[in-house]
Amino acid sequence: MAKTSPVEFMRQVRAETAKVVWPTRRETVMTAVMVMIMTTLLALFFFGVDSIFDAIVRGLLSLAE
Repeated sequence: MAKTSPVEFMRQVRAETAKVVWPTRRETVMTAVMVMIMTTLLALFFFGVDSIFDAIVRGLLSLAE
């Protein structure tokens, strides 16, 4: 495999970066909003599941008294 000089590497990086299609501001904001919504929904879901398991374990432990 041929070695690439640092100058040639930087040229290749610049050429590849020019090919990147960057998201628009609107797309970035919409993605961030969707991430926030999904994170909140998952947090609520796992809180509910944890509460159910907590109630079950407390109920089982109360039987042992």
